[in-house]
Amino acid sequence: MPLRSSEVRAISKRLLADYDAVNPENIFSEGFRVNLDDAWRIQAAVAEMREARGERVIGYKVGAVVPGNQQLMGLPHPVWGRLWDSELYCSGVTLDRKKYNNLSIEAEFGALLSGDIRPGASIEKIAASVEAIYPTLELHNLAMQSEKPHGPELVATNCINCGVVRGQPVTDLAAGRETDLKLFYDGMVVDEWAALSWPADILGAIVWLSRLLAEQHISLRGGDFILTSAWGPPIPVGAHTQVEVTSSEFGSVQATID
Repeated sequence: MPLRSSEVRAISKRLLADYDAVNPENIFSEGFRVNLDDAWRIQAAVAEMREARGERVIGYKVGAVVPGNQQLMGLPHPVWGRLWDSELYCSGVTLDRKKYNNLSIEAEFGALLSGDIRPGASIEKIAASVEAIYPTLELHNLAMQSEKPHGPELVATNCINCGVVRGQPVTDLAAGRETDLKLFYDGMVVDEWAALSWPADILGAIVWLSRLLAEQHISLRGGDFILTSAWGPPIPVGAHTQVEVTSSEFGSVQATID
């Protein structure tokens, strides 16, 4: 049975309070479980609460684009979450690890849109609506508390996103390029990909994102910042202090974890 609206509001209020207290999955550790449809309702309700207190959605992230990961999560398709102005940082930032719960990072690309994207748009049309590409560090609270599959918990908690650090924009976006992508902790490579194509690999998930957002009456607009998906799992930072992502075609981004 679907949750009543009053239940969604109460659960969302609790989730946001736990998130602010750096204990984002606490309600799930107490046995709370939810189906996927209600998880989407909860994510939206938490977003409304954050907007009501003055935070602003600046874009979206795509997650679980690999079919095998979807199967492990019990998901029928990729998922998406919202990005917030209060959690966007520039390269070189120092982050306080005490403000995160098992801080974990993915290496990604971020796309700043220059124009609107209609559902069903081709990769070529999407690429023409991209103003710049940024190398990014996506920050996560990796603290899943429900039993597997974690899909509904992932959705309800905004895909465990808790921030983005981005480098300098690259505006020379000639098609037909390949780039590597590497994630370093204290100078050691902890994840890497050798040949990602622009624009097909980097923008492919936006095709799906535009369609699903449209089903919820949300449009991708010029000025939105999109995390275009990760090719590997979030990797816990642990005791490491220097984090960097590099791309041969799109530059680098760094952060210090204090």
